[in-house]
Amino acid sequence: MTEEIVPDTEHRGLVERLPQLPRDLAQLARFDRPIGWWLLFWPCVFGVWLTGAGWQLPLLGWLLLGAIAMRGAGCVYNDIVDADLDKKVARTAARPVASGRISKKLAWGWLLALCLVGLVVLLQLRLEAQLVALASLAMVAAYPFMKRITWWPQAWLGMVFNWGVLVGWTQLRWDNWDVLACIYAGCICWVIGFDTIYALQDREDDALVGIKSSALRMGAKVHAGVGGFYAATIGLWGLGIWLYRPDWLALVALLPVALHLLWQVSTLDPEDPANPLERFRSNRWAGGFMAAACFVVGNA
Repeated sequence: MTEEIVPDTEHRGLVERLPQLPRDLAQLARFDRPIGWWLLFWPCVFGVWLTGAGWQLPLLGWLLLGAIAMRGAGCVYNDIVDADLDKKVARTAARPVASGRISKKLAWGWLLALCLVGLVVLLQLRLEAQLVALASLAMVAAYPFMKRITWWPQAWLGMVFNWGVLVGWTQLRWDNWDVLACIYAGCICWVIGFDTIYALQDREDDALVGIKSSALRMGAKVHAGVGGFYAATIGLWGLGIWLYRPDWLALVALLPVALHLLWQVSTLDPEDPANPLERFRSNRWAGGFMAAACFVVGNA
Protein backbone atom coordinates (compact mmCIF):
# COMPACT_ATOMS: atom_id res chain seq x y z
CA MET A 1 0.00 0.00 0.00
CA THR A 2 2.83 2.41 0.90
CA GLU A 3 4.40 2.00 -2.55
CA GLU A 4 1.19 3.30 -4.12
CA ILE A 5 1.11 6.52 -2.10
CA VAL A 6 2.28 9.61 -3.96
CA PRO A 7 3.52 12.18 -1.41
CA ASP A 8 2.56 15.78 -2.10
CA THR A 9 6.15 16.98 -1.84
CA GLU A 10 8.82 15.38 -3.99
CA HIS A 11 12.42 16.03 -4.99
CA ARG A 12 11.93 16.95 -8.63
CA GLY A 13 13.48 19.29 -11.19
CA LEU A 14 15.38 22.27 -9.78
CA VAL A 15 14.20 21.48 -6.27
CA GLU A 16 16.15 18.22 -6.36
CA ARG A 17 19.41 20.12 -6.97
CA LEU A 18 19.05 22.46 -3.99
CA PRO A 19 20.87 22.01 -0.67
CA GLN A 20 18.76 20.52 2.13
CA LEU A 21 17.41 23.68 3.79
CA PRO A 22 16.45 25.55 0.59
CA ARG A 23 14.99 22.29 -0.71
CA ASP A 24 12.81 21.93 2.38
CA LEU A 25 11.65 25.55 2.08
CA ALA A 26 10.84 25.04 -1.60
CA GLN A 27 8.87 21.91 -0.74
CA LEU A 28 7.09 23.71 2.08
CA ALA A 29 5.84 26.28 -0.46
CA ARG A 30 5.11 23.43 -2.95
CA PHE A 31 7.40 24.92 -5.58
CA ASP A 32 7.85 21.31 -6.71
CA ARG A 33 4.09 21.13 -7.36
CA PRO A 34 3.32 23.91 -9.86
CA ILE A 35 -0.25 22.70 -10.45
CA GLY A 36 -1.34 24.69 -7.38
CA TRP A 37 -0.22 28.06 -8.66
CA TRP A 38 -1.57 27.27 -12.12
CA LEU A 39 -5.00 26.72 -10.58
CA LEU A 40 -4.66 29.96 -8.60
CA PHE A 41 -3.44 31.91 -11.63
CA TRP A 42 -5.98 30.82 -14.23
CA PRO A 43 -8.94 32.56 -12.53
CA CYS A 44 -6.89 35.79 -12.59
CA VAL A 45 -6.59 35.32 -16.35
CA PHE A 46 -10.34 34.71 -16.65
CA GLY A 47 -11.05 38.03 -14.99
CA VAL A 48 -8.50 39.97 -17.04
CA TRP A 49 -9.26 38.55 -20.46
CA LEU A 50 -13.05 38.63 -20.14
CA THR A 51 -12.92 42.41 -19.60
CA GLY A 52 -12.10 42.89 -23.29
CA ALA A 53 -8.94 44.87 -22.51
CA GLY A 54 -6.68 42.72 -24.69
CA TRP A 55 -3.71 40.61 -23.67
CA GLN A 56 -2.57 42.72 -20.68
CA LEU A 57 0.66 40.72 -20.46
CA PRO A 58 2.46 42.97 -17.92
CA LEU A 59 -0.55 42.72 -15.58
CA LEU A 60 -0.70 38.95 -16.05
CA GLY A 61 3.01 38.74 -15.26
CA TRP A 62 2.46 40.44 -11.92
CA LEU A 63 -0.57 38.29 -11.19
CA LEU A 64 1.45 35.15 -12.00
CA LEU A 65 4.15 36.21 -9.54
CA GLY A 66 1.45 36.89 -6.97
CA ALA A 67 -0.16 33.50 -7.58
CA ILE A 68 3.15 31.68 -7.07
CA ALA A 69 4.01 33.63 -3.92
CA MET A 70 0.59 33.53 -2.31
CA ARG A 71 -0.05 29.91 -3.16
CA GLY A 72 3.28 29.20 -1.47
CA ALA A 73 2.31 31.31 1.53
CA GLY A 74 -1.02 29.51 1.78
CA CYS A 75 0.71 26.13 1.76
CA VAL A 76 3.15 27.21 4.48
CA TYR A 77 0.31 28.53 6.65
CA ASN A 78 -1.74 25.38 6.06
CA ASP A 79 1.20 23.17 7.06
CA ILE A 80 1.82 25.15 10.24
CA VAL A 81 -1.82 24.81 11.29
CA ASP A 82 -2.18 21.17 10.19
CA ALA A 83 1.19 19.79 11.32
CA ASP A 84 -0.30 17.38 13.86
CA LEU A 85 -2.92 16.12 11.40
CA ASP A 86 -0.42 15.80 8.56
CA LYS A 87 1.68 13.41 10.64
CA LYS A 88 -1.24 10.96 10.64
CA VAL A 89 -1.87 10.96 6.86
CA ALA A 90 0.47 8.89 4.72
CA ARG A 91 0.55 11.33 1.78
CA THR A 92 1.37 14.35 3.96
CA ALA A 93 3.56 12.83 6.70
CA ALA A 94 6.74 13.77 4.82
CA ARG A 95 5.88 17.49 4.66
CA PRO A 96 8.76 19.57 6.08
CA VAL A 97 6.91 20.86 9.16
CA ALA A 98 5.05 17.63 9.91
CA SER A 99 8.27 15.61 9.65
CA GLY A 100 10.20 18.08 11.83
CA ARG A 101 12.76 19.07 9.17
CA ILE A 102 11.52 22.67 9.35
CA SER A 103 10.61 24.30 12.67
CA LYS A 104 7.41 26.28 12.99
CA LYS A 105 9.45 29.39 13.80
CA LEU A 106 11.34 29.13 10.52
CA ALA A 107 8.10 28.34 8.70
CA TRP A 108 6.55 31.57 10.01
CA GLY A 109 9.58 33.51 8.75
CA TRP A 110 9.27 31.90 5.32
CA LEU A 111 5.56 32.74 5.30
CA LEU A 112 6.37 36.40 5.99
CA ALA A 113 8.92 36.48 3.15
CA LEU A 114 6.39 35.10 0.67
CA CYS A 115 3.76 37.58 1.86
CA LEU A 116 6.20 40.43 1.22
CA VAL A 117 6.44 39.29 -2.40
CA GLY A 118 2.65 39.31 -2.48
CA LEU A 119 2.70 42.86 -1.09
CA VAL A 120 4.96 44.01 -3.93
CA VAL A 121 2.44 42.59 -6.41
CA LEU A 122 -0.46 44.20 -4.54
CA LEU A 123 1.15 47.62 -4.86
CA GLN A 124 1.11 47.29 -8.66
CA LEU A 125 -2.71 47.28 -8.67
CA ARG A 126 -5.11 50.19 -8.51
CA LEU A 127 -6.79 50.93 -5.19
CA GLU A 128 -10.09 49.19 -5.99
CA ALA A 129 -8.33 45.95 -6.92
CA GLN A 130 -6.09 46.23 -3.86
CA LEU A 131 -9.12 46.43 -1.58
CA VAL A 132 -10.74 43.45 -3.31
CA ALA A 133 -7.54 41.42 -2.90
CA LEU A 134 -7.19 42.30 0.79
CA ALA A 135 -10.81 41.29 1.41
CA SER A 136 -9.83 37.65 0.89
CA LEU A 137 -7.34 37.46 3.79
CA ALA A 138 -9.87 36.46 6.46
CA MET A 139 -11.16 33.59 4.31
CA VAL A 140 -7.60 32.46 3.57
CA ALA A 141 -6.80 32.41 7.29
CA ALA A 142 -9.93 30.38 8.07
CA TYR A 143 -9.50 27.75 5.37
CA PRO A 144 -7.28 25.21 7.22
CA PHE A 145 -9.93 24.93 9.95
CA MET A 146 -12.79 24.16 7.57
CA LYS A 147 -11.88 20.49 7.24
CA ARG A 148 -12.51 20.19 10.98
CA ILE A 149 -16.01 21.65 10.98
CA THR A 150 -17.65 20.94 7.60
CA TRP A 151 -17.87 18.14 5.07
CA TRP A 152 -17.42 20.77 2.35
CA PRO A 153 -14.04 22.46 2.90
CA GLN A 154 -13.73 22.32 -0.90
CA ALA A 155 -16.48 24.95 -1.16
CA TRP A 156 -14.52 27.30 1.09
CA LEU A 157 -11.40 26.60 -0.94
CA GLY A 158 -13.37 27.47 -4.06
CA MET A 159 -14.23 30.89 -2.66
CA VAL A 160 -10.60 31.55 -1.73
CA PHE A 161 -8.83 30.04 -4.73
CA ASN A 162 -10.88 31.95 -7.30
CA TRP A 163 -10.59 35.39 -5.75
CA GLY A 164 -8.24 36.28 -8.61
CA VAL A 165 -11.28 36.48 -10.93
CA LEU A 166 -12.51 39.42 -8.89
CA VAL A 167 -9.07 41.02 -8.65
CA GLY A 168 -8.35 40.74 -12.38
CA TRP A 169 -11.74 42.12 -13.33
CA THR A 170 -11.74 45.05 -10.89
CA GLN A 171 -8.26 46.05 -11.95
CA LEU A 172 -9.66 46.91 -15.39
CA ARG A 173 -13.36 47.67 -14.96
CA TRP A 174 -16.03 48.21 -12.32
CA ASP A 175 -19.30 47.07 -13.88
CA ASN A 176 -21.22 43.97 -15.10
CA TRP A 177 -21.38 42.46 -11.61
CA ASP A 178 -23.92 39.89 -12.74
CA VAL A 179 -21.43 38.53 -15.26
CA LEU A 180 -18.65 38.47 -12.68
CA ALA A 181 -20.88 36.73 -10.11
CA CYS A 182 -21.72 33.92 -12.57
CA ILE A 183 -18.10 33.36 -13.58
CA TYR A 184 -16.99 33.37 -9.94
CA ALA A 185 -19.75 30.97 -8.88
CA GLY A 186 -18.84 28.65 -11.77
CA CYS A 187 -15.22 28.72 -10.64
CA ILE A 188 -16.26 27.69 -7.12
CA CYS A 189 -18.10 24.66 -8.53
CA TRP A 190 -15.03 23.85 -10.63
CA VAL A 191 -12.82 23.82 -7.53
CA ILE A 192 -15.28 21.67 -5.60
CA GLY A 193 -15.16 19.18 -8.46
CA PHE A 194 -11.42 18.96 -8.93
CA ASP A 195 -10.55 19.16 -5.21
CA THR A 196 -12.97 16.33 -4.53
CA ILE A 197 -10.99 14.32 -7.06
CA TYR A 198 -7.79 15.32 -5.25
CA ALA A 199 -9.25 14.34 -1.86
CA LEU A 200 -9.93 10.80 -3.11
CA GLN A 201 -6.26 10.05 -2.41
CA ASP A 202 -6.75 10.54 1.33
CA ARG A 203 -10.16 9.02 2.01
CA GLU A 204 -9.00 6.19 4.28
CA ASP A 205 -6.59 8.31 6.34
CA ASP A 206 -9.02 11.23 6.54
CA ALA A 207 -11.73 8.96 7.90
CA LEU A 208 -9.37 7.57 10.54
CA VAL A 209 -8.13 10.93 11.84
CA GLY A 210 -11.47 12.74 11.57
CA ILE A 211 -10.77 15.06 8.64
CA LYS A 212 -13.90 15.93 6.67
CA SER A 213 -14.04 16.24 2.88
CA SER A 214 -16.50 16.21 0.00
CA ALA A 215 -14.90 12.97 -1.22
CA LEU A 216 -15.96 11.23 2.00
CA ARG A 217 -19.37 12.90 1.94
CA MET A 218 -20.10 11.74 -1.62
CA GLY A 219 -18.92 8.21 -0.89
CA ALA A 220 -19.85 5.79 -3.67
CA LYS A 221 -21.62 8.59 -5.57
CA VAL A 222 -18.43 10.51 -6.27
CA HIS A 223 -18.81 10.24 -10.07
CA ALA A 224 -22.29 11.72 -9.94
CA GLY A 225 -21.19 14.34 -7.42
CA VAL A 226 -18.17 15.54 -9.35
CA GLY A 227 -20.17 15.37 -12.59
CA GLY A 228 -22.91 17.49 -11.04
CA PHE A 229 -20.48 20.18 -9.90
CA TYR A 230 -18.75 20.21 -13.28
CA ALA A 231 -22.14 20.55 -14.99
CA ALA A 232 -22.92 23.49 -12.71
CA THR A 233 -19.53 24.94 -13.62
CA ILE A 234 -20.29 24.95 -17.32
CA GLY A 235 -23.85 26.14 -16.73
CA LEU A 236 -22.75 29.12 -14.65
CA TRP A 237 -19.88 30.01 -16.96
CA GLY A 238 -22.29 29.79 -19.88
CA LEU A 239 -24.79 32.05 -18.13
CA GLY A 240 -22.05 34.59 -17.40
CA ILE A 241 -20.93 34.59 -21.02
CA TRP A 242 -24.54 34.93 -22.22
CA LEU A 243 -25.14 37.91 -19.93
CA TYR A 244 -21.95 39.48 -21.25
CA ARG A 245 -22.46 38.62 -24.92
CA PRO A 246 -25.90 37.13 -25.75
CA ASP A 247 -24.78 35.22 -28.80
CA TRP A 248 -25.03 31.45 -29.24
CA LEU A 249 -21.67 31.43 -31.02
CA ALA A 250 -20.05 32.84 -27.87
CA LEU A 251 -21.15 29.75 -25.96
CA VAL A 252 -19.27 27.55 -28.43
CA ALA A 253 -16.08 28.86 -26.86
CA LEU A 254 -16.91 26.75 -23.79
CA LEU A 255 -17.00 23.49 -25.75
CA PRO A 256 -13.29 22.54 -25.23
CA VAL A 257 -13.41 23.00 -21.47
CA ALA A 258 -16.78 21.22 -21.26
CA LEU A 259 -15.41 18.22 -23.14
CA HIS A 260 -12.31 18.15 -20.97
CA LEU A 261 -14.35 18.10 -17.74
CA LEU A 262 -16.54 15.36 -19.21
CA TRP A 263 -13.39 13.35 -19.93
CA GLN A 264 -12.25 13.76 -16.32
CA VAL A 265 -15.50 12.39 -14.92
CA SER A 266 -15.88 9.57 -17.44
CA THR A 267 -12.33 8.28 -16.89
CA LEU A 268 -12.11 8.83 -13.12
CA ASP A 269 -11.20 5.67 -11.21
CA PRO A 270 -11.16 6.23 -7.43
CA GLU A 271 -9.64 2.79 -6.85
CA ASP A 272 -6.52 3.49 -8.92
CA PRO A 273 -4.09 5.49 -6.73
CA ALA A 274 -2.57 7.34 -9.70
CA ASN A 275 -5.80 8.12 -11.54
CA PRO A 276 -7.28 10.87 -9.30
CA LEU A 277 -3.98 12.75 -9.14
CA GLU A 278 -3.65 12.68 -12.92
CA ARG A 279 -7.23 13.92 -13.37
CA PHE A 280 -6.66 16.64 -10.80
CA ARG A 281 -3.46 17.84 -12.47
CA SER A 282 -5.17 17.91 -15.86
CA ASN A 283 -7.14 20.93 -14.65
CA ARG A 284 -4.28 23.13 -15.75
CA TRP A 285 -5.62 22.36 -19.25
CA ALA A 286 -9.19 23.02 -18.17
CA GLY A 287 -8.07 26.41 -16.91
CA GLY A 288 -6.27 27.11 -20.15
CA PHE A 289 -9.34 26.23 -22.20
CA MET A 290 -11.51 28.50 -20.09
CA ALA A 291 -8.96 31.32 -20.32
CA ALA A 292 -9.01 31.02 -24.10
CA ALA A 293 -12.82 31.16 -24.05
CA CYS A 294 -12.71 34.33 -21.94
CA PHE A 295 -10.28 35.96 -24.33
CA VAL A 296 -12.39 35.10 -27.38
CA VAL A 297 -15.64 36.24 -25.78
CA GLY A 298 -14.17 39.37 -24.25
CA ASN A 299 -12.11 40.54 -27.21
CA ALA A 300 -13.94 39.24 -30.30
